[in-house]
Amino acid sequence: MKTSTFLSAAIFVLAFSVLFTSCKTTEVKPQEDTLPQSFGVDIPSSISNNVGVSGGRISGRENDVINGNNIYKNLNTFISVGEGASKLVEAFIAGIRKYKIDRVLSVSYVSEDDTRSKNLVVSQNVTFETKTWDFQLTITDADSEKNSDGGKGLQIFWNKSSKATGIAIIKPYNFDRVKNANAKDAILRIDYAENGSANYDAEMLVTIVGLPLTGTGTDKFSINNLKMFAGKKGAVVDVYGNSNHPNAKLFSGSQGFNWAFVAAGNDTDNIGVAEVGLPASSLDNSDRKVLLKDNSIKAVFTREINSAFPGINANDLAAYLASTNAPGYFSKSGFVAAAASPGAGWDALTPRLETLSPFNPKVIGNLTLSFK
Repeated sequence: MKTSTFLSAAIFVLAFSVLFTSCKTTEVKPQEDTLPQSFGVDIPSSISNNVGVSGGRISGRENDVINGNNIYKNLNTFISVGEGASKLVEAFIAGIRKYKIDRVLSVSYVSEDDTRSKNLVVSQNVTFETKTWDFQLTITDADSEKNSDGGKGLQIFWNKSSKATGIAIIKPYNFDRVKNANAKDAILRIDYAENGSANYDAEMLVTIVGLPLTGTGTDKFSINNLKMFAGKKGAVVDVYGNSNHPNAKLFSGSQGFNWAFVAAGNDTDNIGVAEVGLPASSLDNSDRKVLLKDNSIKAVFTREINSAFPGINANDLAAYLASTNAPGYFSKSGFVAAAASPGAGWDALTPRLETLSPFNPKVIGNLTLSFK
């Protein structure tokens, strides 16, 4: 399976680049920078990058062994996409800070990306989802403001504080109608807080809906909906979430599935450990055992292969699926081992997985996002 190229491209496509016109602007008196210095959790590359992977396959000779990097490459992809969404928000904030746009009440400009008129408005002391925010910045596609989405391309809510907290919602299509023409319905949201709880120094919740399909025919595949939490305490990062794939098939005739995952990484040592389940997209269940044990990669692959090849030798199948034994262990170079810890650094991370649980697959399949 391939990940959608949309988000990785968006990070560069949507960097804040504007050409101001003679349209009316309303300014406020100069003030200190109110924008958050960061808006996301950095995740160790051991669990967030596609390292050492190549096209995998399920079929093969009986003595084949599935490569561990192929087993977990989608885990790396989904976590990377979630982290990339926060980097996209930070790129926007960097542009806003560069042009000091947070010190402007309203401005109209023409985008250099799609040459369409955009409107930017900064409001103060606004309420969103029962919480009062010091600032709200909204950018809209001027000619689309009568549409059901209000033409909104970006909304950021934040509080002026030494400990950043905020919400960012992005609809890339309303920023660049040319380069994001295939992602008309995609919306991203980042909820970010520093010292938001006693468990973490910083945490973020990434929600993405409507990412476009890639591939053709039966190989069509989309991330579609993704929800991922990441929390950092010192050098340790916990991650859990789900990615919904209603159009993807693991095996011939199988139903759409949900990639449910939990992971923990150490940023200093750049190592990680993860556990993955493959429950059906339609499953309405939040129980960790059901999601990660009953529907573990090994359990699902074993079930599906036995169904497709009745009478297959059990020992050969177990050997073939050796890398699917949970949990999986990773270094900066990729997959290291399955089930048995490679060393003390990983030993310290492994127990954290039992405290983490993915979301309900059916809830992920029905995710929606909207602006204020």
